[in-house]
Amino acid sequence: MGLFETLKERNLLYQTTDEQGLKKLLNSGKITVYSGTDPTADSLHIGHCVPCTILRRFQQAGHKVIVLVGGATAAIGDPSGKTDMRPMLTEAQLKKNVEGIKRAYSKFLRFDGDNPAIIVNNAEWYKGYDYVNFMRDVGVHFNVNKMITNEIYAKRIEEGGLTFFEMGYMLMQAYDFLYLNKKYGCTLEWGGADQWGNIVAGAELGRKMNFLDGKNRVMIGATNPLLLTPEGKKMGKTEKGAIWIDENKISAYDFYQGVYQTPDACVEMMFALFTDIPMNEVKAMISADIVASKKRLAYEITKFIRGERDAIEAQNMSNNLFNSQTINKDNAPTAELNLNENSIGVLDLLLQAKFVSSKGEARRLIEQNGLSMDGQTIADPQLTISKNALKNGILFKKGKKNYLLIKTK
Repeated sequence: MGLFETLKERNLLYQTTDEQGLKKLLNSGKITVYSGTDPTADSLHIGHCVPCTILRRFQQAGHKVIVLVGGATAAIGDPSGKTDMRPMLTEAQLKKNVEGIKRAYSKFLRFDGDNPAIIVNNAEWYKGYDYVNFMRDVGVHFNVNKMITNEIYAKRIEEGGLTFFEMGYMLMQAYDFLYLNKKYGCTLEWGGADQWGNIVAGAELGRKMNFLDGKNRVMIGATNPLLLTPEGKKMGKTEKGAIWIDENKISAYDFYQGVYQTPDACVEMMFALFTDIPMNEVKAMISADIVASKKRLAYEITKFIRGERDAIEAQNMSNNLFNSQTINKDNAPTAELNLNENSIGVLDLLLQAKFVSSKGEARRLIEQNGLSMDGQTIADPQLTISKNALKNGILFKKGKKNYLLIKTK
């Protein structure tokens, strides 16, 4: 089965500016495809990674993959689906976030060996691009009346807060495609369905430039469906927080549990995206037992993102925890730490054990009486714990049913 047919069979192709053209393109030989992401955080969560999983399929099929990190566009912020203007990031924040996103993409793509993916940063080609020249080269091809009817601006317009600064985002993303087409021969832009308006703008800019200079640029846009909960929210976060790709931000157990909490309606798409299990097998599995399917899904994705060892450990922890009537030090998930000092603050301890994602989260839990150790509610965020007390382990509880035994090695 060819890549086009695989994408259709797994329901991963949602929209395209030219379906027949895309099919012909993929069946005619190797192409170059790009997908962009703005470095608005220093990692990605599961919901961000949908296009990554599809780029992986392109690379496996032998196509050239370009990952565009929007160092320039992130300075503006994509208004798509937003009710408020995104906060502007400093250069230092952008640099840190770009490095984090590069690490996350390496889970999905090969950046060395045969047919390596490449990472480009659009800050490179906007630096020194004079504003007047950009508007004469690109802005002249965009009709404002048409732009403001686009769905990507709808929520910002409803709130009465759309700025010209944000409207420039569409022009920049469209030019990104044109630039990559010229420099790398890129013929396909791929993204999530919420990027449809921006992606169409790029393909349209290519068509208009063809008319002006008589060239025959091939520029096709395509999207995947969004990974949404039944309530219409983007997946990637749970009541416990984001399901981060970065191993330093979340424990294997919490990652596994986050995936396990996938709403029933999203399970099939998660299998389609993150695994290579045939879809007829997936559908039969879900039809027979949705709970067993979610356990299989949690294991497969944890294995894919974090490795088999973490997947087995998280699976065993989950089985021990939920098959037991009483949680105690004998069956709780365990984190063993190396401590150099004789004592450690409780906030630092919980963060080091990855039981919380930040000290801020730990403080909030303490304020809400949501953290306990060995059955006693923690009331003081300045509490220190001796290394000696951790030799036999201390059982921490977060919320109603999250446990972790923390001990020293």
